[in-house]
Amino acid sequence: MRKIKVLFVCMGNICRSPTAEGVFSNVVAEKNLAERFEIDSAGTHAYHVGDAPDLRAQKAARERGIELKHIRARKVVAEDFENFDHILAMDDDNHAILIEVCPQDHAHKIRRFLEYAPHLNQREVPDPYYGGSYGFERVLDLVEEASEGFLQALQARGDL
Repeated sequence: MRKIKVLFVCMGNICRSPTAEGVFSNVVAEKNLAERFEIDSAGTHAYHVGDAPDLRAQKAARERGIELKHIRARKVVAEDFENFDHILAMDDDNHAILIEVCPQDHAHKIRRFLEYAPHLNQREVPDPYYGGSYGFERVLDLVEEASEGFLQALQARGDL
């Protein structure tokens, strides 16, 4: 059975996208679907390549039973557009960057992650990097909702 390949993308790949990778990995594991997915995250910029997620993101996630310390930041590369089935941007800026650099025949794979949580009436996962711990909790709340919605969308489409 072919795996569904999902890439979460933010700017530096140390806060939002690794959090989304960890949360979505946890969601599919809880539903015994982990073997059906390949899940990764990346950034549109190379600011933190090789670094672990922000310690505040790790702490907030760990308090919810999600481990992020094994994730390492990387930059989106050209092959990602071909290799991944779903490329989920955390905000409008990173969505625009992805659309700009993506080959046209793969642009349909790029979406904003919060499109899968329309009930939140929020378009973007805000960047918590320059704020306090509340921002990391908010990211987790949003990402948890979108993760459930994304999984439901895949099930509704018959992908699972």
